[in-house]
Amino acid sequence: MKVLSAVAWPYTNGPRHIGHVAGFGVPADVFSRYMRMAGHDVLMVSGTDEHGTPILVLADKEGLSVEEIVDKYNAVIAQDLTDLGLSYDLFTRTTTRNHYQVVQNLFTQIRANGYMIEQTTTTAISPSTGRTLPDRYLEGTCPICGFAEARGDQCDNCGNQLDPSDLINPRSKVNGEVPEFIETQHFFLDLPALADALQRWLDEVDTAGTWRPGVINFAKGLAKDMHPRAMTRDIDWGIPIPVDGWDTKRFYVWFDAVIGYLSAAIEWARRTGDPECWREWWNDPAAKSYYFQGKDNVTFHAQIWPAELLGYAGLGDKGGEPGEYGELNLPTEVVASGFLNIAGEQFSTSRGRVIYVQDMIARYGADALRYFICAAGPETQDSDFTWDEFATRNNNELVAGWGNLVNRTASMIAKNFGAIPQPGTLEPIDEELLAAVRGGFATVGGLLESQRQKAAIAEVMRLVRASNKYVTDTEPFRLKGDDQRERLATVLHTLAQAIADLNTMMAPFLPHSSNKVAETFGGTGEFMPMPRLEQVRDLDDDSRAYPVITGDYSGTPRWESTPVPVGALVAKPTPIFAKLDPIDPDDPFGRGAA
Repeated sequence: MKVLSAVAWPYTNGPRHIGHVAGFGVPADVFSRYMRMAGHDVLMVSGTDEHGTPILVLADKEGLSVEEIVDKYNAVIAQDLTDLGLSYDLFTRTTTRNHYQVVQNLFTQIRANGYMIEQTTTTAISPSTGRTLPDRYLEGTCPICGFAEARGDQCDNCGNQLDPSDLINPRSKVNGEVPEFIETQHFFLDLPALADALQRWLDEVDTAGTWRPGVINFAKGLAKDMHPRAMTRDIDWGIPIPVDGWDTKRFYVWFDAVIGYLSAAIEWARRTGDPECWREWWNDPAAKSYYFQGKDNVTFHAQIWPAELLGYAGLGDKGGEPGEYGELNLPTEVVASGFLNIAGEQFSTSRGRVIYVQDMIARYGADALRYFICAAGPETQDSDFTWDEFATRNNNELVAGWGNLVNRTASMIAKNFGAIPQPGTLEPIDEELLAAVRGGFATVGGLLESQRQKAAIAEVMRLVRASNKYVTDTEPFRLKGDDQRERLATVLHTLAQAIADLNTMMAPFLPHSSNKVAETFGGTGEFMPMPRLEQVRDLDDDSRAYPVITGDYSGTPRWESTPVPVGALVAKPTPIFAKLDPIDPDDPFGRGAA
């Protein structure tokens, strides 16, 4: 089966913090890696989102040109996500000429089909600079829930979309001044003309029962009150609008960003040398597509993007026909996570509440962070990150549980045999453990396929505990005589087999350490393929170069029990995971007083 893993596009306004990757990065990677292991043909795409006034404001702040600022943070983010082990087939950017062409193509066909209409609206202007204030740079009180820090396009508290003029006591987030509102002309996506088609689609996915309840209920709520939504802005940084007389305006960053899933697939296909192969994931009704992001982006993935797809295909009330890309698949599932908070509050770079991904990886390792996100992250509701829980889970679960099982088994094999031994006759206790672990493939796989990653990793850890109990019950360290050597070999072979199977189940969650575990038990090469960072040229502008994340994942192991090879050399191991001392929350990276 073709599976599109469409991962939210991080905005190029700085390095990624752990709240970002908890919502989109790690959940998407776990799912994508599992689906490859289960035999599906996965295409995992994304990139950096680089347009909009916030980029202009940041460039001014840092004294760089807008091109320099997006180049700077595109490279930083690509490195962050590569080091975290996110297995993109292509992670690109929205400033490629390929992306410009795809966005303009979709707009032109949506407009030709009658779903892009011109309307006069009000826009916010900074009185002191005369510059347009983008929706996200306006803040005020939400008229729906009363949240005091709602943005001009959406309230992060209640999730409802807003217009800047809806805010109570609006103010600029740049300098705090009260904005002026002026009239201007824009293109609007005619959501009311697409409402019936959107509702039919949402009813279908609701009937299927595969979406998280909070996501489908919120999406259906949006569909009950649809009004035209502006898709252009008064701004000079962004994708030009291919209409005469509109050269002073650009596309709304959220109109172009969601089209990135399609443009990235097209760029990937072009780079493979088979420029039309992207259609297997987009035009084949049997293909599946999963969109991963935080809960604040449900509006754009369950309303705006599906509406764009329906309008492009001419499937709304006004009719129409598809453009050159054909009828494009609607999302199979919008997989939205809650927020990972810190001390009960949202991560905020501007407010100093932030833990950067690169700092975590450098100090504690990628898999320690990935494990916390998988085991304690915001899968269906907001969750809180604390340094105490991070250290406790690392020490009690990764180190004392999984790491201890791997290290003591490898140590006993290395000491007594030097290689995985040939087993004798299995006793019931051996068969029970092996059967329980083998059964984990169906249980854990089913949970991963249904986006229940916390339950999935909890089941793997339950089997780890069962394996550690097997060591306690069989006491291989007491089997020392020649007459007990065959029994010792059987017990250690049983443990090696259980660990091999558990390592396969751990691999989507902890790809870095799964390679170390495989190597510990005589494996060669890369057990779980990892992404790589490459420098490439823009396909349509050879003067431009940029980094992409890509990889060859054809060597991904299958999601099944594989017999361990008798005779595979096992040397004395080094610990897979490091035990952490108590972490000072005021200085978690050991930098000392500022």
